[in-house]
Amino acid sequence: MIRISHIKIAAGKAQASALEQEIKRALRLKSLQGISYHIRKKSVDARKKESIFCIYMVDVEGIADEQRVVQKCHKDTITVLKEECYMEPVPGTQSLSYAPVVIGAGPAGLFAALLLAELGYRPILLERGQDVERRTVDVERFWQTGELDTASNVQFGEGGAGTFSDGKLNSVIKDIRCRKVLESFVRFGAPEEILYQAKPHIGTDHLKLVVKNMRQAIVAAGGQVRFCSQVTGIQKENGVLTGVEINGSEVLPANAAILAIGHSARDTFAALQEQQIMMEPKAFAIGLRVEHLQRMINLAQYGMEEPYAHLGAADYKLTYQASNGRAVYSFCMCPGGVVVAAASEAGRVAVNGMSNLARDGVNANSALVVNVTPEDFAGQDVLAGVAFQRHWEQLAYELSGSYHAPVQLVGDFLADRPSTALGSVQPSYRPGVVFGELKNCLPSFVTEALREAIPVFDKKIKGFAADDAVLSGVETRTSSPVRIVRNEHYQSPSAAGLYPCGEGAGYAGGIMSAAVDGLRIAEQIVTTYQPLQK
Repeated sequence: MIRISHIKIAAGKAQASALEQEIKRALRLKSLQGISYHIRKKSVDARKKESIFCIYMVDVEGIADEQRVVQKCHKDTITVLKEECYMEPVPGTQSLSYAPVVIGAGPAGLFAALLLAELGYRPILLERGQDVERRTVDVERFWQTGELDTASNVQFGEGGAGTFSDGKLNSVIKDIRCRKVLESFVRFGAPEEILYQAKPHIGTDHLKLVVKNMRQAIVAAGGQVRFCSQVTGIQKENGVLTGVEINGSEVLPANAAILAIGHSARDTFAALQEQQIMMEPKAFAIGLRVEHLQRMINLAQYGMEEPYAHLGAADYKLTYQASNGRAVYSFCMCPGGVVVAAASEAGRVAVNGMSNLARDGVNANSALVVNVTPEDFAGQDVLAGVAFQRHWEQLAYELSGSYHAPVQLVGDFLADRPSTALGSVQPSYRPGVVFGELKNCLPSFVTEALREAIPVFDKKIKGFAADDAVLSGVETRTSSPVRIVRNEHYQSPSAAGLYPCGEGAGYAGGIMSAAVDGLRIAEQIVTTYQPLQK
């Protein structure tokens, strides 16, 4: 095929017809009859508000003598492409005594179980929470009433924490498995646009269906999926995995288990520590959620409050190095989204962001977080980062007196004064909000860094530091506070056959990289073992 890069089309034009014209012009063709093309990548260049462009990369097929056509064009943006494709792993020769176990049904666990199932390994996927249908009911009840189910919530259940987020699929990693992940999502119901969007996302509303379809495919291919099955212990002999304990009673024999537990499985971290599974503390970030009117973000980024439909709601990405040495940055930005209650433990408040595929909500929100390192945690315990997170979540709960989120207007936060009334931005968090001084549920170095960074961000996005923008606390679940150590064979040095995997194990950050890691670990099992005999 022929790849054409950097096709610029003004945002105000009809994109489809303009794109075909640009393809014909670039390749010096009179017609596209008998020729097909598909968009490989689409991004938006909004650096100049008066002149916004959509930037395309397209792959064209059906042209005879591609090399001659490309040479005639004399442009380095037009090349003959031989695309690299994902190759399924070749099964190994060792025998499996038992079905491989996958612990956790987040993106890492789902993709690992799917690959294993489709290649004949009949995996057993264990998830401590509920299936996505029941989980949705439990989460909605919490958001409406404040009744928290500690086993089924925004953190625990089928699909993992990303299910109740934005379904963001952008990643900085360069891996052929990324394409495999995107194509799989589309196969199970995600919109085809994610295959080429520069910042692809599925949206919570569509991701629920995708997750359900993946589960059904795992079962149809011979795998098992068991909900309400929390792994409470690892059994091993002479440093080799022999089984996993479920719900404190049942023991499932296993000589290969993928540990994809997610970043909030704090009780599982503690159980692993007791069983001397090697772990180490890891840096992460904490902070607040900030909400603005989406039309303000649109105006600041695109120069218009109501952008063209093909542009979508505007987003942003911001970074700043504070004078106290801390990195401050926006994280998990949700255009047209809502701030959600993301607690998983009683008596603690945690916030996150979520948006549906359309991103058509009134508000935009993003985490504003500050990096923390193991040096900031009290004590030398490997789980000191967990205790650190819990401490600030508990203070947020005490500040509001319930699972309501403590909030403060940006203007008041910067001026170090209490808030008493809302402005144009109405908080989207449910079950509700309570005014509180957010410095009381954050480390002082985080408060200092945020107060320094927000006015700087206002210079990049006009209105960012608006007095009536709303801050909600606290955001603590940005990534895992621990790393479960694995060796060059992706196995725990403490238990051969145990494969730490994904974001909870400290090897991913987001849906895409977690899914890629799940594939990577599943491939390792496949190349080692033969499929199970029926």
